[in-house]
Amino acid sequence: MTDAAIEMAGIDKTFGPVKALQNADLVVHPGTIHGLIGQNGAGKSTIIKVLAGIYSLSGGSVRVFGEEISPVTPAAVEARGVHFIHQDRLLVPTATVAEAIFLRNEPRFGPFLNLRRMNREAAALLKRYFDLDLDPRMLVNELSTAQQKIVQITRALANHARVLVLDEPTAALIQKEVDNLFAVLRRLRHDGLAIVFISHYMSEIEEICDVVTVLRNGSDVGVVDPREAGIPKIVEMMTDRDTSEMYPRRDAEIGAPVLEARGITAEPHFRNVSFTLRAGEVLGLTGLLGSGDKEVLKALFGQLPLDSGEILLHGESISFRSPVQAVSRGFAKIPEDRRAHGVATGLSVGENVSLASLDQMSARGFVRNREEVARVNSLIADLGIKAPDRHQLVKNLSGGNQQKVVVAKWLSRDSSVYLLDEPTVAVDVGAKIEIFSLMNRLAAEGKALIFLSSDLEEIAEMCDRILVIYRGEITSEHRHGEIDADRLLAAASGSAVAAPKPQTIERRANA
Repeated sequence: MTDAAIEMAGIDKTFGPVKALQNADLVVHPGTIHGLIGQNGAGKSTIIKVLAGIYSLSGGSVRVFGEEISPVTPAAVEARGVHFIHQDRLLVPTATVAEAIFLRNEPRFGPFLNLRRMNREAAALLKRYFDLDLDPRMLVNELSTAQQKIVQITRALANHARVLVLDEPTAALIQKEVDNLFAVLRRLRHDGLAIVFISHYMSEIEEICDVVTVLRNGSDVGVVDPREAGIPKIVEMMTDRDTSEMYPRRDAEIGAPVLEARGITAEPHFRNVSFTLRAGEVLGLTGLLGSGDKEVLKALFGQLPLDSGEILLHGESISFRSPVQAVSRGFAKIPEDRRAHGVATGLSVGENVSLASLDQMSARGFVRNREEVARVNSLIADLGIKAPDRHQLVKNLSGGNQQKVVVAKWLSRDSSVYLLDEPTVAVDVGAKIEIFSLMNRLAAEGKALIFLSSDLEEIAEMCDRILVIYRGEITSEHRHGEIDADRLLAAASGSAVAAPKPQTIERRANA
């Protein structure tokens, strides 16, 4: 008799010729927070969907608190106390908080809903678990992202959850909200719940998890204590390669000015922003949430009109009234929200990659198919997009591979200015390294890049120069090697002095 809350043994799952899982194990005990990590495409989502009963087993067994479940169905799993908190919040936007918490489990008075009791108990649960005074009559669509996540977890607890599976629970949360969530998870662990925690953020895995199962290529390759093993070892297990060089070095010649902003202003977002971007340069742009950094990129790409100021491209004054005009002049923008603005999920990988460059591969209204196929296949190989072939629908790819498709789409156009808005958000370490390598390659080819990221270590390590924007104004500029993530945070927070690092490391590029 096992004491495990979840015991998945020898799990196989195939989709036609593709083996998504091969003899994978996952064992989770009560009173622990168990991390599940791996690169995009390693099998994390697949094994969780097998546990949830969304995917049928091709082989292996699933036990919940010692009882084998066969067949594994969503109803059978939930009946045994296993609840899933998905990255996409899956709440009815027009439901009240109380209705969302007690969905399909509403307190009744005879045949009638007992709304007063439902509101009272919903408020009590939110106060008990989260110390949150939230009006249970509010609509879900009136809540913040963090509050919606809280409602999801509270719904599971109201249904007597014994196991919680959280898929990227912090992806859209600010640090204070993450801290609050972790405090709740620690209390639930103390109460004996088993918690499966899936995240791409290695620092979170190290902070919150008692033990971690590492997946690679559909199989589990180790179960470790994250604090004993350390992040470098775990990343090496995930990628099967030495990742000591997390931020690949380059030696690019920085050339003539390509893009220049002179005192551009778009109230209330930013004002009097000036900078020069040169060929072969990676220019970092960072600031806290709401600082105006994202709006600067939007203005450069024709998505936000300027109130004043001037933008020059190769010395010529330009004014884009739409992204279409920006694209026609050699601009490419990789957006943060890839599903909403980066890819068409209902189209294939090949169709998405070709979208931005069909005009370059067409003659008299007809696409040159041989050229298109060669270009698409080359980019799939270069970026390591994990798909059976170019016909694979993008909606069936992992998040990291969807991000690579966005990058490939703009690479196919061979633009000269790249605006990168959080290109590494919610992708695994291996995919990050590939994206960083791609940035270096573009710079070496003489492209000009603006790299916006809220990950200050990425900014400090990958950029030739860094502009810090605070409340809509550029308040400081730093060269690579002169400032680290901690001092960047101080500058982005409005600190009067963000002192340079005491020692200057080798510069990334020849300035």
